[in-house]
Amino acid sequence: MMQESEFQRRVMRTDEAAAYCASSASTFEKLRLPGDRLIYAKIGRRVVYRVEDLDAWLTANRRRSTSDKP
Repeated sequence: MMQESEFQRRVMRTDEAAAYCASSASTFEKLRLPGDRLIYAKIGRRVVYRVEDLDAWLTANRRRSTSDKP
C-alpha cells in the first residue's frame, strides 16, 4: 500500500474542498472563472485546493450582517 505524500494530505479536489466549505462542486467551478476569488492549482487536468487557502478564503468571507460589503 502506497503511503500518502505530505502534498496529498494538504490538498483537496473540488468536491472535497466544496464539502469542506459546506458548498457544492458547481459553486467552486463557478468561483474559478473570475480568477480572483479562490486560489487553486492545476496539476495536469486535476484542480486542487490547499487547506490553508480554503481556510483563508473562508476567513476573508466572514460577515456579521447581510449588508456587510466584501
